Amino acid sequence: MRLCSIASGSSGNCIYVGSEATHLLIDVGISGKRTEEGLNGLGLTGRDVDGILVTHEHADHINGLGVMARKYGIPIYATRGTIQAIRQISSVGTIDDALFREVKADEKLNIKDLTIHPMKVDHDAAQPVAYRIAYGRQKVAVCTDLGHFTDYTVDCLQGMDALLLEANHDVNMLQVGPYPYPLKQRILGDKGHLSNENSGRLLSRILHDKLQAILLGHLSKENNMPELAYEAVRMEITLGDNPYNAGDFFMQVARRSEPTPVVNLT
Repeated sequence: MRLCSIASGSSGNCIYVGSEATHLLIDVGISGKRTEEGLNGLGLTGRDVDGILVTHEHADHINGLGVMARKYGIPIYATRGTIQAIRQISSVGTIDDALFREVKADEKLNIKDLTIHPMKVDHDAAQPVAYRIAYGRQKVAVCTDLGHFTDYTVDCLQGMDALLLEANHDVNMLQVGPYPYPLKQRILGDKGHLSNENSGRLLSRILHDKLQAILLGHLSKENNMPELAYEAVRMEITLGDNPYNAGDFFMQVARRSEPTPVVNLT
């Protein structure tokens, strides 16, 4: 199984997960052109995509959804609340109802040889989810846009071989930055976004010997820096109540403007 962040950040998100036979996108929050370019870099085109898993309806997750779905007739998987919200967003354009497939948190579904496990997250959207994807014994997760984590989150993310996890903001940068006060409170709240430190604390509870790769994603352009997120998460892991050091794991920051190197699970 392969995992690649085509784009990840507050300005647009698009993640590829696939096997040799099945190719999925998690969100299409960038232009159709950039999505195509990312797929081309993986040796694929839009015609190869078997489904788009949508986490929620915010623009940075669906900006290119209508273009890709209409052009290639790609099925769209999302919760009922997210589907209803997408239909109300005019900028997405008209999408054939037949392309929508409803998913439910904690109910698995199969797309060819991949098994999808949606999980609940708390975020200020209609009915958001994150996704875990399994191919045989290999498991990856893409988990962003969560204001906080709970024991349920930790349980869902146990045993992953690779994951992309949100490290959205540095709390101090956000607090002293230019955002209006209500927006700062929203981001810091339980239905906002995961800070660098909380990302590291969550990781500290799910690390295990066979974890092959960690991607830190959905960084804020205004309230974070890749180097800051990387070091803050490393510090939380190394100083946290777990038997590991950050250096025990391959970890990189997913960039907003360019794909990450492909993670090939062994």
